[in-house]
Amino acid sequence: MTDPVRRLDCDLAIAGGGLVGASLALALAPTGLRIAVVEAVMPGAGGHPSYDERTTALANGTVRTFQGLGVWRHMQREATPIRRIHVSEQGRFGVARIDAAEQGLESLGCVLPNRVIGAALWDGLRSAAGVEVIAPANVVSTTLEDSTRLLAVEHDGNPIEIRARLVVAADGTRSAVREQAGIGSERWDYGQTAIVTTMTAQRFHDHVAYERFTPDGPIAVLPLADGRCGVVWTRRPEEAVRLLALPDAEFLAEFQAAFGFRLGRMLKVGARYSYELAMSRSERHVGPRIAIVGAAAQGLHPIAGQGFNLGLRDAACLAEVIADNLAAGCADIGDAALLDGYASWREQDQRRIVAFTDGLVRLFGTSLGVMRGLRSAGLLAFDIFPPAKAAMSRLSVGAAGRVPRLARGVPLIGPAS
Repeated sequence: MTDPVRRLDCDLAIAGGGLVGASLALALAPTGLRIAVVEAVMPGAGGHPSYDERTTALANGTVRTFQGLGVWRHMQREATPIRRIHVSEQGRFGVARIDAAEQGLESLGCVLPNRVIGAALWDGLRSAAGVEVIAPANVVSTTLEDSTRLLAVEHDGNPIEIRARLVVAADGTRSAVREQAGIGSERWDYGQTAIVTTMTAQRFHDHVAYERFTPDGPIAVLPLADGRCGVVWTRRPEEAVRLLALPDAEFLAEFQAAFGFRLGRMLKVGARYSYELAMSRSERHVGPRIAIVGAAAQGLHPIAGQGFNLGLRDAACLAEVIADNLAAGCADIGDAALLDGYASWREQDQRRIVAFTDGLVRLFGTSLGVMRGLRSAGLLAFDIFPPAKAAMSRLSVGAAGRVPRLARGVPLIGPAS
């Protein structure tokens, strides 16, 4: 005998309860909307990307957003501020530096382990009024029905039918919900693998984030709590396989040769993980009664640390558009005009950040001698040109273009400013 289908009516259904999807639910909970969050992996499970050992660089606008959601106090203790950024290229003379103090900022952002961010967001969801979390669960299909969109969901082997005025696809770069809604995407692989780990160095990082470009791929070294460093080392896939199999001492020696001795000797390395690098982008941000956010809208190379910050701005912008329409008396949050407003807001930001990130990958990925010389000269020019540093610092804090209220520290519910 089959179990009867459970039917759930709500205003908003979010497919994907990762960092962006959970943030969107928290942002809109105070509006009184009935919200369902469908997540494939139970929070805290080892395979959940919001709870793995990767670290994320948070722009200042992202920190302000988390403050507005009421969850930053649970993250702050383990957050490590970035006071300076140091960019260099192996074997070349050009160096660029950005100093927060020179830009009138306390920091250029901060670094946090994903597990800390994920735990704080899910703790917030547990106490959020009007939010129901359905996990572990998978969306089987989505169909449009007049003034609602229907999600067919399987939860622990039992079927659930969720009917919502708006569905949000927040289920990652290979979003099944986006595809089921007939919204395609473009994707191109970089032929690179990111090795992710933590290291302990001989010298204290002094809150400096390093970006080191090498002929074999970029290296990012981010400051962490207790003096440790988060490392993202990009290599060709076959080289990544070899490096992941090395004993710790040999791995550290090869990393040292590529990164140099700015932090003295690397003394210890933690567990190593890897993932393939690609750029992906949704054909559009919206469809009939569906909005696309986060990695489902765009997946970026980690070279500039912009991916999560861009995705969270998706959530903050969508939440603001919905909240403002509700305040104006528009109860239908899946209205086409509302969604068009969200899409037009996001397209410029996405286009700018995608071009910037992809341009860095291609500029520093070529081994042509003339380009290497131009890169070095460019880094030197950047280092002595204050307006360029100011523009880069604004990008690093998520303050380029129209910025959502939450990212400016302004409450979502209340008068706009």
